[in-house]
Amino acid sequence: MHLPIALIDYKAGNLTSVKKALATVGAEVFVPGRPADLASAQGVIVPGVGHFGATRAIDGEWTEAILERIGEGRPLLGICLGMQWLFEGSDEAPDLPGLGVLSGRCYRLGGVRLKPDTVDEAASDATVAGAPVKVPHVGWNDITFDRSASIVDGVSSGAQVYFTHSYVAPITGDTIAFTEHGGRFASVVQRAHIAGVQFHPEKSGDVGLRILRNFLELAG
Repeated sequence: MHLPIALIDYKAGNLTSVKKALATVGAEVFVPGRPADLASAQGVIVPGVGHFGATRAIDGEWTEAILERIGEGRPLLGICLGMQWLFEGSDEAPDLPGLGVLSGRCYRLGGVRLKPDTVDEAASDATVAGAPVKVPHVGWNDITFDRSASIVDGVSSGAQVYFTHSYVAPITGDTIAFTEHGGRFASVVQRAHIAGVQFHPEKSGDVGLRILRNFLELAG
């Protein structure tokens, strides 16, 4: 399987490990230099680590091109900061909008959401004020499934994956799996052919590679 997958470089992390992991699962990866280059992509991946403000580099024409690919049915995967960008925005950069294809705002671990009405309050206890939590959340932790979805085909609930982040996405109707760290947060999301993982699949061994293979299946 050799599918042309576009890996968006917006200067928010080292792409090398993501490229290697994608090559391992049989993807043909390219880094588009301009939005028009996305026309040939069978799928788009937005990786990233660091501050939500870095996503400012993928606004305007880049956002339009990504939305066009989504409209054509081509899958989109957000990794870590890239997953947070799929939502409406983040408390880390309150004035900067996200892509907005998923409802809700991201918030700091152990903090209080700016828009608590955007999530299922009964399902999420991740933002209880004063909850003991070490920030950033770095290292291995498990993912617990809320429901099944194609992005996690072949992955067992409770599987261990590698995280490094300080902000998280809310639990909503698009949540596939959650993780506990001072409370619950969404660690895998999917709506149709749009998916996101808060952890780093390229650093998560066989589990991460299986998730990347599942993404290629969406692209195929």
